[in-house]
Amino acid sequence: MKRALFIFGFLITISMGNSYAQKYALIDMEYMLKKIPAYESANKQLESLSQEWQKEVDQEVGTVNALYKKYQADLVFLAGSEKTKRENEIVTKENAIQELRNRYFGPQGALFSQQEKLIKPIQDSIYETIKEIATEQGYALVVDRASATSVIFASPSIDISDLVLARLGY
Repeated sequence: MKRALFIFGFLITISMGNSYAQKYALIDMEYMLKKIPAYESANKQLESLSQEWQKEVDQEVGTVNALYKKYQADLVFLAGSEKTKRENEIVTKENAIQELRNRYFGPQGALFSQQEKLIKPIQDSIYETIKEIATEQGYALVVDRASATSVIFASPSIDISDLVLARLGY
């Protein structure tokens, strides 16, 4: 009886030890993205669009600033109704600028849409590849070294970034 109880306890200890032995892996998303030409190309395209749209916004801001300076210079000569008319014109243009900024750079703006269109498919393919590798090799957790600020040191032997890139064909 003691022997059977000892063997049962021993088997439970072994099975518990195996169930708690989890494998971990690291990736470096920044490193991987730099190695993918499509990502670099998409980033350049987004940067170009962003600069183009920012120039348009800056031109509108310049127009409003010129209107405001002219308003300030003419303020002494303006009657009440003309003064109100110019103030309303400036406020209307400022609101239009804010709408333009939101249309281009807002949470539902054109820049966000372009990022979704150009970058999200790349990120999704990386994620799916990481998920496949983690499932195949039994990793319980995969941590992104680039975004994990609390990782002080990690052995390069658990970094699977190059494996992910190879699987993606880079």
